[in-house]
Amino acid sequence: MVGAVRQHSGRTATTSFLIVDAQSVKNTDTAEQKGFDGGKLVSGIKRHIGVDTQGLPHMLLVTTANVPDRVGALEGFTIHQATLSDVEQVLVDGGYTGEPFATAVDDLLGATVAVAKRNELHTFTVIPTRWVVERSFAWLDKCRRLWKNCERKLATSLNMIVLAFLVICLKRL
Repeated sequence: MVGAVRQHSGRTATTSFLIVDAQSVKNTDTAEQKGFDGGKLVSGIKRHIGVDTQGLPHMLLVTTANVPDRVGALEGFTIHQATLSDVEQVLVDGGYTGEPFATAVDDLLGATVAVAKRNELHTFTVIPTRWVVERSFAWLDKCRRLWKNCERKLATSLNMIVLAFLVICLKRL
């Protein structure tokens, strides 16, 4: 569906530029699988997402919150490797820094990693191009069922995210 939306807007079906981030989401008491994200102080799940410049998802993964961003992104790249074959550059935030991550992305996708660091800007501004993935997370938060993880299984949480993005894609066609 994402490829159809991209073609409808005059682009190719696959993307060559991917923006990656993760979002920690609190669980309700019904969730079976949960972890603790020490950086955000959130007990719940983590949504790993890779979007194109239009905010459309090309990589989705849901893990427990204790999974580090780099590990979740690499797992998502491995799962979606076939559909990410045209990606040439991956834009990430400071949480993904490190040569092992860049090497692993190059091995999996053949893409280079660009890290947009907030501290290099020396002032509060929106990090260029990074706002696109944050906007995609905001779209998800508008869905009543996704503002907090109410699902028992991680797979169900992932399917709810897919359905939310499907609604967004259908509105664009």
